[in-house]
Amino acid sequence: MAEAAVRRSVPVTPGSSWQPGPPRTRFSLRVELDAAAARAAAAGLPISTVPCRAVSSGDWSALWLGPDEQLLIGPEDAGAAMKALVEKTLHGLEFSLVDVSHRQGFVEVHGPHAADMINTGCPLDLDVRQFPVGACTRTVFSKAEVVLWRRATESFHVEVWRSFTPYVSALLALAAQEYPSTAPD
Repeated sequence: MAEAAVRRSVPVTPGSSWQPGPPRTRFSLRVELDAAAARAAAAGLPISTVPCRAVSSGDWSALWLGPDEQLLIGPEDAGAAMKALVEKTLHGLEFSLVDVSHRQGFVEVHGPHAADMINTGCPLDLDVRQFPVGACTRTVFSKAEVVLWRRATESFHVEVWRSFTPYVSALLALAAQEYPSTAPD
């Protein structure tokens, strides 16, 4: 019920907004990257081998969260196909694949003040020179743990545990008040 109440786009400045995103499939993949990287590349399985960077292949993206940890994000209805691809590609290697789709949601933040809005609750330097397009990391937004991914210069994907989505959305609405001439009605 609370999720439906915040599932709307809120304009912040001309061309800026934040909104919870639609349902997606998510897997937490734990595997030794050195052993899996070549196999994954040959099979079209996205695995990021660069620390704190995301890669995409087709409709799927892999976010590097640790030396052996990836967050795979893809279409809501494609989980079974991704699970089969991972199991086939990594057969014979030790790995863990856990569906975390129902645990998490995401909020998209777009526009010229997107980084400023996120910085109201996040301690990272989000200047594009320090946190470039494609960068991702686990961090905090106020008291909520989030995974932050810069998708474009003025666009961020913020993964958040579903129960914290209303909290994060409310804080983003509060941050929007910093721009009173264009804050939502």
